[in-house]
Amino acid sequence: MSPTSANGASPTWWARASRRGMNAKPDTVTVAAIGDLHVTESSEHRYRDLFAEISQAADVLALCGDLTNFGKTREAEILAEDLHACTIPAVAVLGNHDYECGQPQVVADILHSAGVTMLGEQAVEIGGVGFAGVKGFVGGFGRGELGSFGEPAIKAFVDASIEEARKLENALRSLRTDRVVAVLHYAPIVETVEGEPLEIFPFLGSSRLADAVDRFENVKAVVHGHAHRGSFRGETLKGIPVYNCAQFVVKAETDRPYALIEV
Repeated sequence: MSPTSANGASPTWWARASRRGMNAKPDTVTVAAIGDLHVTESSEHRYRDLFAEISQAADVLALCGDLTNFGKTREAEILAEDLHACTIPAVAVLGNHDYECGQPQVVADILHSAGVTMLGEQAVEIGGVGFAGVKGFVGGFGRGELGSFGEPAIKAFVDASIEEARKLENALRSLRTDRVVAVLHYAPIVETVEGEPLEIFPFLGSSRLADAVDRFENVKAVVHGHAHRGSFRGETLKGIPVYNCAQFVVKAETDRPYALIEV
């Protein structure tokens, strides 16, 4: 990936933006969002050409978690090598698969070394658009959301969900841009997990994430992954569009594995 400038954009991006008549804060920024890459040790650089294609179609790449299949070092290295074909700024969050080997920070560090901005309690501005994100967690949606009551294990489970929503809210609050995109792995609303078995809905996301998003009027879109058989689009209670960008869902909707979202 090309090195980024102080404002988070690569020299290639700014050159292309200039040719398109865009200034440092263009009226429209196109975000390519994709999740659930599930890179394995035998992936053989399957995403290299895709990242090159995305670089021509979009201004920013958002990676929505489950970037590796097991969170192995070599998996992250292969993805980082593929990302050298990406000539636009990239932001990312990890997913549950990236935690499987117990070394999520190693995965994050490898991707960061490839030029990816790893979102968390920090946020970033690119071309006048703010990006904030967290992995998120489970817990369910609406009236079915699990409450903190009973056994310590249940309380710890709910506390983890609350903490992810808190981190998202803090990151969103740190941005002063008129336009913000929230990047997640777990779903913030039930609509974009519909299509999955009803029994697993509580394990696909949490309404607490949507509650955090709805506190901010400048959030223009939310992207997530995780629900491979979910639905492409929904809205928060306040009408903010939410896109399930798991590549399998996007492919079924648009015939390409990444969503293009203008903000």
